[in-house]
Amino acid sequence: MHAHIITIGDEILIGQIIDTNSAWMGRELNQVGIEVTEIITASDSRHSIYRSFQRAAEHADIILITGGLGPTKDDITKKVLAEYFGTDLVFNEEMWGYLEGFFEQLGRKPNESHRQQCYLPANCTTLRNKMGTAPGMWFEKNGKVFVSMPGVPYEMKYLMEHEVIPKLKTTFKTQPIVHRTISTAGVGESVLAGLVEDIETNLPDFVKLAFLPNLGKVRLRLTARGEDEAYLNQFLDQKVIEIKEKIGDLIFGYEKQTISEVIGLLCKEKGVTIGTLESCTGGRVAHDITSVSGSSAYFKGSIVAYSNDIKRKLLDVSADTLAAHGAVSKETVIEMVKGGLTTLGVDYALAVSGIAGPTGGTPDKPVGTIWVAVGNKEYIEATLVKGGKDRAKNIERTTTLSLNILRQFILKYA
Repeated sequence: MHAHIITIGDEILIGQIIDTNSAWMGRELNQVGIEVTEIITASDSRHSIYRSFQRAAEHADIILITGGLGPTKDDITKKVLAEYFGTDLVFNEEMWGYLEGFFEQLGRKPNESHRQQCYLPANCTTLRNKMGTAPGMWFEKNGKVFVSMPGVPYEMKYLMEHEVIPKLKTTFKTQPIVHRTISTAGVGESVLAGLVEDIETNLPDFVKLAFLPNLGKVRLRLTARGEDEAYLNQFLDQKVIEIKEKIGDLIFGYEKQTISEVIGLLCKEKGVTIGTLESCTGGRVAHDITSVSGSSAYFKGSIVAYSNDIKRKLLDVSADTLAAHGAVSKETVIEMVKGGLTTLGVDYALAVSGIAGPTGGTPDKPVGTIWVAVGNKEYIEATLVKGGKDRAKNIERTTTLSLNILRQFILKYA
């Protein structure tokens, strides 16, 4: 069962807002066995909207539309829908009565613009929107279902949860879609693909393996489609075991787990505390760790030692080390770890120092040269992380890799 999503609005096309509706709708539809195969964004023009309807109807069974249903003159979706379905806009008395009651609860009366919202395509089935003034509209034509909803996220979500998805489930026979997600860090997509190539090559037609790379990490997503949901789940569970046997050390979590969440579970299990000493990441690593509820049980604190002066005063990095090797060096991050273990009083410390860019690089230490060290009172290990020239990407990638290095170090020595 295939669905297309059409979002309508110039504000999306010019980048004024981000289309979060489609992502949410895709997740919800997938859970009930409906696969979204295309997302279209149309401008606030009759031609663009009409053409989007035609295109979607050629390739999808279900067409879900958001946007362009408000009380203002630029909201033209229902007019184009009436044209597309060969009907007129007629005044809907039931809708008007609902709006009168809706505004009465607010101590107000609906105005003429709200009255115009009650002119709906004659052949639509209205879907009650208890979160706003614009109703959802359901159409059927040539075995296709079109559903038009407001673009306001909480209104769309209400309609999807209470009206649209229940109605779709009774209208169509859907096939289960089952997923497993394996999250990895430390190597790139091509390396992972090579490690699991034999598994991927031997997958049956009803299973697909996708690689989803991001800065410093790659997710492997297994997707299975078929009639027997129990068998699909059993099959994917076995494939996860096989993949783990191939790349176990690279895996940090499953499904929606983050590295920070996994580190938190690990710290609680081992009964250890951690802290961070950050230069080029500016506290980003600490931010990710403390984004997890309950992190105060194992995270004691962080020192953003951005200047050499702070590195010396708070972390006891020697002036000789800084003079001989510089702030961005293996020697410096090792001393940052030693000082942080004492200053913060933690079992494990993570230190980061580098050149995030886009300025500050030298021939010997170009932009993207970043050192990471992790240690306890017995062992300290340092790793050179090489990035690119983009500051934001370097910081994000270093944060991910640093956390993964910390995770692996705790597993090794705790």
